[in-house]
Amino acid sequence: MARRADEVERRRLNDLFVELCRIESPSGREAPCAARVRAELDGLGLAVESDGAGNVFARIAGASDAALMLCAHLDTVTLQAPVEPVLVENGWENANDGILGADNKAAVAMLLALAHRCVAEPPPIGLELLFTVSEEVGLVGAQAFDTGALHSAFGYVFDHATPIGEIILAGPTYYRLEAEFHGAAAHAGIRPEQGRSAIAAAAQAVAAMRLGRLDEETTANVGRIAGGGHSTNVVPDRCRIEAEARSLDAAKAEAVVAEMGDRVHDGANATECDVDVTVERLWTAYRLRPSTPAVGVAEAALRACGYEPRQIVTGGGSDANAFNAAGFSCVNLANGTERNHEPGERVSVAALEGMLDVTFALVEEAAAAC
Repeated sequence: MARRADEVERRRLNDLFVELCRIESPSGREAPCAARVRAELDGLGLAVESDGAGNVFARIAGASDAALMLCAHLDTVTLQAPVEPVLVENGWENANDGILGADNKAAVAMLLALAHRCVAEPPPIGLELLFTVSEEVGLVGAQAFDTGALHSAFGYVFDHATPIGEIILAGPTYYRLEAEFHGAAAHAGIRPEQGRSAIAAAAQAVAAMRLGRLDEETTANVGRIAGGGHSTNVVPDRCRIEAEARSLDAAKAEAVVAEMGDRVHDGANATECDVDVTVERLWTAYRLRPSTPAVGVAEAALRACGYEPRQIVTGGGSDANAFNAAGFSCVNLANGTERNHEPGERVSVAALEGMLDVTFALVEEAAAAC
């Protein structure tokens, strides 16, 4: 059994987490956070690389030639307020009304704390530490990363905001739909009949869509609608909607986004508006067998730290989608963060430190399995 984190390691972990959360790193603007991670790894004497996408990658030699890949993403969703981590009832929260950034800086700090131990005490297996960019906007960094450069047989990401112990066996296919409606502007009080409302077209389209949870595997959502001008006295000639469809069944996801596209065209036709529609598949679904070696290693590590493993599927995407699509076996593990993407986001100190112990155990169990 791996030795659990001592007081010095736990203090370092919490200090790193707080420092990282204070560094603003919304998707596309991760460079300062990436630089801080590089500086920490450089300070440990590790050879650190960055690829064209901005991902940060480092290796730690182990006692054997086998290796284990561990991944966290550097970016966050858009910040609503500056991040000032504070302890509230033994958990980290943002003192301001906005996200904390525990998604995924809890995992970033954890991997840096792991690196500190493994440089001081060489691990039984080689480690490949990957810090990706722009995960929140389509797994951009992970999809750009060359998995052929990895020596590892399998790997883990730590990117599910649910209780420690959950092992994610499947993630969805994800489609994004964007529609730009074009109507005709006219004075709303004098000659409204000469106008064609793009907002009315969009509203009719959205009202006809099936949204929310469509079945156990499938969801759909319209996340943004914007249009019109600066006055109520003009029939609006522009309106834009942004929507998504996702499902653990790739065929269902494709069918749902096609149906949403049909409703968009129906709304445009009913209001005599034109519409430009763009549909993009950002990532594909994956499903791991419960017997996959990486799953067995995770279960053993969790049990060694006192957590009961539970296999689940999710409607959320992660870098694991990209890696599995590229043919590299990767498991997403819940890391105990709470309410990610919300102003009330938090992570308990117990969960932050508990996942560090789990990661120490993962290294030991992976060495035994390889």
